[in-house]
This record gives sequence, structure tokens and C-alpha cells, in this order.
Amino acid sequence: MTNGLLGKKLGMTQMLDETRLTPVTVIEAGPCRVVMVKTKERDGYEAVQLAFGQVKDRQLSKAQLGHLKKHEATASRILREFKKDGEVAVGQTVKADIFKKGDWVDVIGVSKGKGFQGVVRRHHYAGGPESHGSMFHRAPGSIGASSFPSRVWKGKTLPGHMGAERVTSQRLKVIESRPDENLLFVRGAVPGAANGLVVVRKSKKG
Repeated sequence: MTNGLLGKKLGMTQMLDETRLTPVTVIEAGPCRVVMVKTKERDGYEAVQLAFGQVKDRQLSKAQLGHLKKHEATASRILREFKKDGEVAVGQTVKADIFKKGDWVDVIGVSKGKGFQGVVRRHHYAGGPESHGSMFHRAPGSIGASSFPSRVWKGKTLPGHMGAERVTSQRLKVIESRPDENLLFVRGAVPGAANGLVVVRKSKKG
């Protein structure tokens, strides 16, 4: 099959895990349809292309629609490639049952966008004294050297755009799997807002 699948973050709740309440993220995991199986002979590498999020034909471009119709797949919003894990065929459906209770997974999503932020929020600077007369509160302070190198070093932590970037939460435990409802309950927080697209795959760290 594959080492993962696509899903949608629904939100957070809590579950009784053995003896304590555990915060969990609820993910609508699949169902995902296998659109294409890539092979070493034809494509140079092995992978499985999955589709998720059914939409109307008019919502896709002709190129996207042509690719899906060529492989006899319904119009889908999202296409992603996953590592091939065992036997798989075009047209198969990948569901949440590829993960069981106790499995470890990595969840990839796009973090919430926070706009333009200063150094205190973006890089956790302590800031200056808040007392009267200080005149140095949330500014970054000195940022460059003098005669050498007479410029600001690349990578300096400064104000800028924060969030809205790909984030991977590694080694999260699956607390419960409900394949009949296409639901996964994963311990802890997952990147992104509710209804955001997420990729759930087997953890690289075991």
C-alpha cells in the first residue's frame, strides 16, 4: 500500500487514555484514491499518487482534469505522492485503517499565518526594561558589526513574516483509529487551522 495518506484537521478534544485524559487532534484521514503508481522503469523512482477532496469538474484546470480522467479518477482537489509500501493498484482506496492504535506518525501541515511580527514574538527576544525613561522596549537592538564585515550577517533574527509555512510534527502517537468513520485521533497538537490539509505518514523515527 503506502506509508501515509491525506486528511483534514477537524480540531482538538480529549480522550481517556488508560488512566489519564489525553489532548488529541481529530483528523479526517482519507479516503484517498490511488490515481497513479510510479515505477523505476518508467519514472525513475517508485511512488504512489493519491487523490483527496472531491470537487466539481469546473473547479479544476483542463490539465488537472485531463490527468485524472486519463487514470479514470474523479475530480479531486489535492494530489500528493507517497512512498510505495507493498502491493498497490490504480483505483484502490487508502483508508485510516493503515494506522492502528499505538502507531507513531508524522503529521505535516501549513502553520497558521501570523503576518508581520517583531523580534519579541517571532524570535522570543526578551526586550528591554519596561520602566519609565528606558526608551528601549521591543526593538531588536544592534544588528551589525563595525569595520568587519561592514554588513549584517545573513540569517540574523529580525522582524518579518511569521507562520504560513510547512511544519512537520514528528512522532505523534495514534490514540484511536476509526476506519469506518475515516477518523484518526492523534496525541498532541498538529500544525494548521481547523479544516486545513494535513499529510499523515508513518513516523521516520519509529
